Amino acid sequence: MIKLGILILFGLYGYGAWRFWKGFERTNFSRSLPSRISLSLLWPALYVANQSYRKNFNKALKGGR
Repeated sequence: MIKLGILILFGLYGYGAWRFWKGFERTNFSRSLPSRISLSLLWPALYVANQSYRKNFNKALKGGR
């Protein structure tokens, strides 16, 4: 049961990173590859800690409301 929970968490993490990567052009962040990689990989911590990142993350996922 614990393995299933871990698998689900990794799946959600990967899905969030992939969606952010695909919608990155809709954000206000620098268009450099290192910036895109780091912001995609650190999305859970940044989403919780930074309101500006949260707004940009939502833009990337939803098409920029």
